[in-house]
Amino acid sequence: MTDVRTEGSAAGQPTRMRQGKRERLLGAAIELLHQEGVERTTLADIAHRAEVPAGGVYYYFKTKDDVVTAVIDAHAAQVRANLTEIESRHDSPKARLKALVEQFASQRELIAEFGCPLGTICSELGNRHLETSPAAVLMRLPIAWMGEQYRALGRDDAEELALELMAAYEGSALLANTMRDPSILTNAARRITRGIDAL
Repeated sequence: MTDVRTEGSAAGQPTRMRQGKRERLLGAAIELLHQEGVERTTLADIAHRAEVPAGGVYYYFKTKDDVVTAVIDAHAAQVRANLTEIESRHDSPKARLKALVEQFASQRELIAEFGCPLGTICSELGNRHLETSPAAVLMRLPIAWMGEQYRALGRDDAEELALELMAAYEGSALLANTMRDPSILTNAARRITRGIDAL
């Protein structure tokens, strides 16, 4: 995800200041839910980070659950866009899988500091004792896509391989965050890539 706080426009104005209020609030919510967690983040925190008057948030989001839903939708849209880009750049299923692994590993510094953006929100919302976590789509999207790649390679165990790949990544992300060590993700990506090459 792009950090809208630090990008600049041609006129020298920060991008965040040129964005509409809803986009600024959503960008702030994405950052805060990842960095601070769902439970600790308040609507006032989001408004402050977005540089929007505290009462202004309610025009766009009535409750924190509305914010969480918008963040999940934004993450899902980003996942879909990333997968579409990988498909447009790579012809073979192996190359696509390896590109996804490379994309995972490229976030290693961020993940070591704050955890996986998707895994963090999925874990936190999964603890709410709902029958199905509203964030489950964030895991299902890449797993389904990876399954398609493995099926294209003729694997009968495509679903299992997709789950194993996601588990390897998320487990490594958790360890990298816990140990504050981005090299854990780098090494995991190398091992996963070797496994893909061996198929």
